[in-house]
Order: sequence, then C-alpha cells, then structure tokens
Amino acid sequence: MQLSRRALLAGGTVVGVAVAWQVWPRAQQAALPTAEGETAFGGWIKIGRDGHIVVAVPQCEHGQGVYTALAQIAADEIGADWRTVGVEAAPEAALYANALGAAAVLGADDGWFAGALPMLTGGSTSIRQFERPVREAAAATRTLLCKAAAREWGIDWETCLTRDGFVVAGERRARFGELAVAAVRESLPKTPQLRVGDEGRLTGTPAQRLDAPSKVDGSANFAGDIRLPNMVFASIRQGPFGDSRLVRYDTAAADTIPGVARVVATDRWIAAVGSNWWAANQALGALAPRFETPGPLVDDRRIATALDAALASEGMQLAGAGDVVAAFSGGRVFRADYRVAAGVPAAIEPVTATASFEHGRLVLWMATQVPGLARAAAARTLGIGEGNVVLHPMMAGGSFGAALEVTIAEQAAHLARELERPVQLTWSRAESLMHTPVRAPALGRMSARLGAGGMIAAWQAQVATPPVAPALRARLAATAAPGAVADPVAVDGTSPAYRLPAWAVSHHPAEIGVPVGYTRGGAHTASCFFTECFIDELARRAEAEPLSYRIAMLGGAPRLARCLSTVASLGGWQGGTPGTGQGIACHAMAGSFIALMVEGGLGDGGVPRVERMVAAVDVGRAINPDLVRQQVEGGLIYGLAAAVGASTGYTGGMADVRSFRDLQLPRLAASPDITVELIDSRADPGGASELGVPVVAPALANAIFAVTGRRVRTLPL
Repeated sequence: MQLSRRALLAGGTVVGVAVAWQVWPRAQQAALPTAEGETAFGGWIKIGRDGHIVVAVPQCEHGQGVYTALAQIAADEIGADWRTVGVEAAPEAALYANALGAAAVLGADDGWFAGALPMLTGGSTSIRQFERPVREAAAATRTLLCKAAAREWGIDWETCLTRDGFVVAGERRARFGELAVAAVRESLPKTPQLRVGDEGRLTGTPAQRLDAPSKVDGSANFAGDIRLPNMVFASIRQGPFGDSRLVRYDTAAADTIPGVARVVATDRWIAAVGSNWWAANQALGALAPRFETPGPLVDDRRIATALDAALASEGMQLAGAGDVVAAFSGGRVFRADYRVAAGVPAAIEPVTATASFEHGRLVLWMATQVPGLARAAAARTLGIGEGNVVLHPMMAGGSFGAALEVTIAEQAAHLARELERPVQLTWSRAESLMHTPVRAPALGRMSARLGAGGMIAAWQAQVATPPVAPALRARLAATAAPGAVADPVAVDGTSPAYRLPAWAVSHHPAEIGVPVGYTRGGAHTASCFFTECFIDELARRAEAEPLSYRIAMLGGAPRLARCLSTVASLGGWQGGTPGTGQGIACHAMAGSFIALMVEGGLGDGGVPRVERMVAAVDVGRAINPDLVRQQVEGGLIYGLAAAVGASTGYTGGMADVRSFRDLQLPRLAASPDITVELIDSRADPGGASELGVPVVAPALANAIFAVTGRRVRTLPL
C-alpha cells in the first residue's frame, strides 16, 4: 500500500454514503462521513478498502498529541498496522461530550448545560475521558472483523486474532480492508472483550506522532492557511475592558492605505478589510479609533485593591477536614501572603478564523476547544439556526486556553455577512495578547499552626481571586457577568495533598474588571505556588529538611511521595541548604503526580535563573511515553515562563503587553538542562499536558531562598 500520512490525516473529508449500523449500541452512534471505499464502524472508526484506518478524534489538537494518543489506543485495540492509521476531526455529537473536561474548566453543572454536555478540550482530560470508549469501540470493531473472517473460513470466530492489520487464524490471513464491508453486517456480542496482556501491544510505545510530518514540512493547515475564492483579509481593534463603546474613527485616513477595501464598525470593535492582512492592519492605525468607557478604568492599583478587599471580606469554605477553629486555638499561628499577577496565555498562533456566508449558511474554519459552543455563538450572532452553521475545527498553534473563547467566531460571522464574501479575520499579536482572557490574578493568605515535632496541626488557605468558570460560561452563552460568586475552579489545586489533621480552603471572590479564563495549568499555577512555598517556609521554621518534612506528611499519597524520593535521588538533592541553589516542590493534579527539583537562583541584575530541572512524574499507564515527556518538558518551560514573566499589568483599562518581547519569556540560551523520569505505573492514565506547569515557580522560589535567604512571595518572581 502506498498511503501518505498527510492523506490519512485529512481522511474522510469527501462525504459518501454512510453504512447503516443497526446493531451498534445506541450510545456509539454518530454520523461519521465516509469517503468512497470507506466503511464506518460506529462513531469512532472507519476502515477503507485499501486497509487504511481513520480514527475520529473529538478533541482539539493544539500540540498535546491527542491526535496520536487516541489513534494509538484504537490501533492497539484493533491490532492495526500503525503505518496505515490516520485521524480526522469528529463531527459534533453527544457521543463525544467531555464530562470530565466540562467539570474541570466550566465547573459544576448547575443547569447551564441544559442537559447536553459540550464537546470540550481542556483540563488534561482527553485520555482520562476517552480511553475507555475508544478502546471499547475498537474492541467491537476487532470482534466484527474476526466474525467476518471466521464466517468466510467456516471456523469459530473466537479462534481468530488480529495483528498488523490482518485477521489471523493459524495459516489463514485476511486484510482488514477486505473484510470491512462484510464485518459491518455482523452482530456484536453483548460485551466485546478488551485485549489483555502486553505482548505485541502498541500502547506504551513511543509511536511516531501523526501530526509531526505535516507540521515539519509546513503542509499542515491552520485557520490562517485557508484560502477561498474572492476572499479578503481583516484586522480588528477592540476597546478597553468594561462597557466600552466606539465613538469615532477616521475613515478618510484609512482610504489612503493601498489595498484597503472596507471598514466595518460596531459598538464594540472596528475592523479594516483589505486585499491582504498587512494593509488591513496598517489601516487600523490610520483609522485612529477612539472608545469611550463609563466608570473608572482598570489598572494595577484597582486590581490590587479589589483583591485586598475580597480577602478582608468573608469567604466561602469550599473544602476542608477536621475542626479548623479548634485546631488553631492555643498556639502560635504563622501566616504568609502570596500574590500572583495576571498570566498571559501567549499562544504562538494569533487568534484567527475564516468565514464564508452564502444563502443563509455560514461556514467557519477555526481552532476551537469548544466546537459546539463556537458554532452556537456564531449562529446567535447572525440570528440563524445552528443547523445553518458548518464549523471545520482546525489544529491550534498552542492555544493554552485561548481557543476556549468564541469571540473570534462571533466577529468573523458578522464580517462574513456584512461583506458578502469570504473573510479571514486575524487579530494582531498585540490584540491577541491584550484581549485573550488571562489567568486570574490572585492573593493567597496561608496560615498554619505547628504542633509537636514541628508537624502541621492546622492549615488554612484563603484565596482572593475572581470566579473563573462562571465568567467563562457567561462569555460562551453571551449572558451577564456573574459578579463575585464562589467558584471551585478558581481555587482548584489548593486542597493540600498532605495528610493534615485539620485544614480548610476558602474562596474570597473578587471583581477586578478584567476578563479571566482557563489557561494552561488553570488555578494550579497559583495554588501550588501558595502551598509549596508555604510548606518550605514551615519546614525552615520547624528546623526540618524540606524533602523529609514533606514525605512525613504524605502517608495518604504514596505516589507523590515516590516522585519526591525519586527526584531527590536522581537530582542529587543536598537538602536545600544555604548556598546549594536547590529548591523542591511537588503537586498532584488531573490524576497525575510530579516532583521537581531545580538548581538556580538569581543571575545578573537579580533576574531569576534556572540551570537544571529534574522532574519525576507518575501519570499512570503512559499510552505514549514520548508524548508524556514532551508535554512535561513543555509544561516545565511554560511554568518557567510563568515564574519569571508571561504576565501583564494594566493601565487605562488595557493590558500593558503588546508583544512577546514584553513578556520576558525564557529564550533558548536561558533554558535549563531538563531531565524527566517517568515512574512506571499500572494505574489508570492521568493528565500530562499541564502537569509540569505549577511546580516550577515554587521550586525556583525555594531555590532563591537557598541562595539568598530571602523569600519571594510574588509571581512572577
């Protein structure tokens, strides 16, 4: 067979006649489009006459490797030849709803979902949510292939095996492609059996990424690569945060820019349209748009004041154990306040969407982590039914939470209808940085009382920060902002992994006037910084070695304790003593565990530096160890960026950042040597894509203390 990987990656884009599937369980039904010669097996898998296999992936591929991991799960369970496996974006269907992701990113279902959970990528949930259904679908497909072969050979189907794209029984062999049409007519047993044993398994191997070749040679398509007949290009300018209204602009000045064709203005934004994007973006400067914002404009002082006021008010306890009030009585209480600035996602791909509107039908090409909600937002903008919107979900160049937003879908839909021709809207780098919702700024007050032997007798975490999940839900549904309401998502990760006799976590919701959203690492970036810095401070007060101090309290979390002991051995931990420049931190999230040791301190001009990172991680069964290492390494670099920069202040209702230069991101020359040790585990798979992010800042802060004896309690450091 001569199949290009790119042809497989783009498989199924030609719609043919779908094979009727009367016997498939109703929960597995979804309308997979089929190309000529393809047979659909339920809602997950298609097999072509030539033997190629296409796996439908409901998750957005933004670099985390989900296209490869889910396909690897399916191929392993079927017994496929990896060289013949490709993927395509799944259609919108209830089958692909992500309950874990919805809970992690959008919070508890309080009726907002109206009985229909969304398709959603986020919260390191893709494998945790979909490994089982993909395996079951693949097992069912394997069973049907075996039954078709057995019928042809006149033998018991349970004597058949699958291997490398063939059904095998003794000396008999039949290709999947030869059996697919007959197989789809076979009936399923009540419970298809999953494969057992490790021999010949694809799971657990570093299978080649399906998206890597096309990304390396530049043939992979992103939203900005779409080209349509008669298409124009648009750039946009939006006003300060708050109820800003466009009040004036200079159309005559924009007309002098060569290539500019049109100006489209609404109350909220203004867009310039041209034959190329550069001309459109230049025209925005000539337009000199001015916005009017009632009330005071957001700035750093107002944000800090709002957080202070929220912390001073009564919060809502969201988690805890034991009698905290009694535990705090009768002893000295230690307190420390920590601040975390607004974090900028800073995806490398600017916010982009391509749209065409003809005969009452809108077609959108965009990277989105919430395809159904993006489609609904576009339909709502145009006042048409969702059935009249076709959305092609594209791969994303990073995202880090940016593709959870749907504003670009609304704007592109409006422009396509107004212009009556296809349009590609791309936010400038400055616009993408300034107007993508940020990681929420936070103020954490940590309190503890030490008991016998310096062990923690009482623990309290009070976190002032805006609600995240209700704010995101309001934007997705175009409803009113939620105000200051308690939100578990906003303080996710604050519950300590340590076994403590009495502890409590409370959220003190703040209204800061800045849109906040879910970014890579979520609230764990702040919560791990609060917890692991404070634990280190308490260890010093107890005159205890920081590593053993932690492990002594991890009796209920042996996997996390093992990560700590492993990283100490692997990294040559010297106890964090003065002058070593070593700091340590650990964290549990998304069903996974990590411990990190850094060596560093302060470089020229007092700038934090990291020379070496050593991480030990337990993510349960690793579907693809290379993907796990890539994601943990990438998470560590992302966490380093959050530790030393990647944040913004605010002036006059606008974010201060305008370019990557403003973010003080780590460059290659300043990037440390990184070692990632995967701890072998047979536990269910946990999340990996965000795991490395939270631990870097506290480990580095603890390393700075080991060098200087000074505590830095503000992020970025």
